Amino acid sequence: MLENSGKKIAVLGAGAWGTALAMNLSQRHQVSLWARNAGHVSGMRKARANPLYLGDFKFNDQLAIEDNLSVALEGADLILSVVPTAGFRGILKDIKSLGSSLPIIWAHKGLEPQSAKLPYEVALEELGNTHKWGALSGPSFAAELVRGLPTAVTLAANHADFSNEAAQLIHGANLRVYNTTDVVGVSIGGAVKNVMAIAAGISDGMGFGNNARAAMITRGLTEMTRFGVALGAKTETFMGLAGVGDLILTCTGQYSRNREVGLQLASGKNLDDVLKGLGHVAEGVNTAREVMRRAQSIGVDMPITYEVNQVLTHGKRAQDAVMDLLGRDQKPEGV
Repeated sequence: MLENSGKKIAVLGAGAWGTALAMNLSQRHQVSLWARNAGHVSGMRKARANPLYLGDFKFNDQLAIEDNLSVALEGADLILSVVPTAGFRGILKDIKSLGSSLPIIWAHKGLEPQSAKLPYEVALEELGNTHKWGALSGPSFAAELVRGLPTAVTLAANHADFSNEAAQLIHGANLRVYNTTDVVGVSIGGAVKNVMAIAAGISDGMGFGNNARAAMITRGLTEMTRFGVALGAKTETFMGLAGVGDLILTCTGQYSRNREVGLQLASGKNLDDVLKGLGHVAEGVNTAREVMRRAQSIGVDMPITYEVNQVLTHGKRAQDAVMDLLGRDQKPEGV
C-alpha cells in the first residue's frame, strides 16, 4: 500500500518533463533523478539545476541526481519513467535485470518504433499484468509546472487500487492528479495528440487562421477517438484531460515541440533540419508512422495522421498535404 507522503520516488529520464516532475515531487517526497549520460549528471550535480533542458530552476535538498540505475532505485517505493518511448522497453529490461519489482508509472507518450506498440503493451509484455504499472498523461508543459503554475493530469493504471494510490502519491502542490483504469485511452490520447499538433502547426504556419485550427483540433479528436475505441479504449477518456485537454494544449501552446515541427515544415524547411534545431524529442514525428501502420492493420481511417505521415516519412510538401485534406469528399460529421 502506497501512502500519501514521505516516500521515495525514482524518476528515470532527465529531460525537461522528467526534471520538472522530479522537482515537483521533491516538494513532498525523496526523489532520485536518474540520467544515463554521466556528463549530464555531473553538470546537474554541479549546477543543482538542469540548464540543458530546463534553465536555472534550482533543485532542493530532497532531490538526488544519479547515473547509476541501481543506486537510483535503492529504497524507492515507485518508479516514474520519463525516458523516450523508444527506450522504454530497454529501461524495463534494465530494471528487471536488477531484480526490481517496484510499481512503475510512465510519463512519456508515443508508440514504440518498428513494433507500433503503445507503452502499456510493452509493459504487459515485459512485466505482465500482475505487476503494478500505469501511465501519467494530460495537458502539461514542463516550463509551467516548474514555475508552480496549476497543472492537472490523469493517471491510468492496470489495477484500480494502484491507480488511486499512485495518483494520491503524485498529487500535490500545483499538480492535480485524477485517476482511471483506462490505460488504453490515456496512452492513445498522449500519443496521437502529438501527430495532430504537427498538423495544427502546419495549418498555422500556412496562415490558415483560427477557424482552420479549430477544425483541425476537432477532427483530430474524432480521429483519435475512433482509433482508441477500436483498440478497446473508453470514449469518455477522450473527453477528459488525457484526450481533448492534452490535444488543445499541444495544438495551440507556445511550448509545443510538435506544433513547432509543423510550423517549420510549413515554412519550407526539411525535417532533418527542423529536428536538429529543435534540441528536444518531438514524439509526434515517430508516432505518426507507427500510428498509421497500426491504424491500417485494424482498418481505421485516419486522414489527418495519413497526411502528416506523408509529409514526415514520404517527403510530401506540407502545402499539398493540406490541400488533399481540404479536397476530401463531403461526409456526415460523426464519421
